[in-house]
Amino acid sequence: MLLLVLSPLLVIIAALTKLSGRGPVIFRQERAGQYGRPFTLYKFRTMRADVDPFGASPKSRCDPRLTRFGRILRESSLDELPQLFNVLQGRMSLVGPRPLYVAQIAEWDDNQKRRLNVKPGLTGLAQINGRATLTREQKLDLDVQYVDNRGFCRDVRILLATFGLILRRRSVYEDKYSENEYTRGQSKTAEQ
Repeated sequence: MLLLVLSPLLVIIAALTKLSGRGPVIFRQERAGQYGRPFTLYKFRTMRADVDPFGASPKSRCDPRLTRFGRILRESSLDELPQLFNVLQGRMSLVGPRPLYVAQIAEWDDNQKRRLNVKPGLTGLAQINGRATLTREQKLDLDVQYVDNRGFCRDVRILLATFGLILRRRSVYEDKYSENEYTRGQSKTAEQ
């Protein structure tokens, strides 16, 4: 139903993405689904076609990899709308832990891996409780908390909170990816 209602917007975004530079309109990337099964995630392309899609996430709106229109899509979260097709395919849910790379699973402890017990979602507990201001570890903790306490009413509250945050245009650029990011950077500098 959402896809039907949003189809005019999806067509407009697709056309503007195509006009924003070379490359495909839809960005596809393999992510970990429920129980760690890989699936192809869809997003509107926000970066130039000639950049590494596996590089670090943009830290600010000034990142030269972002297209001008891609910045708008990313900051409004409209780039995530094609994931409604992932929901339609049964690979994702509207609410759940965000789908991460399959390779990241090896970095998680047994407790963190429990986030894979449910389908990944368009939005989740971590996205309404800090999103870009949280570290990877904090997001994983919130994902597991969601798995342990999920339910229809909670999902509705998360969806409503998500719409509120989108309207308030909260930052989507990560301040610090991991709790260990600074110390790792320091030790690398010391080694050089």
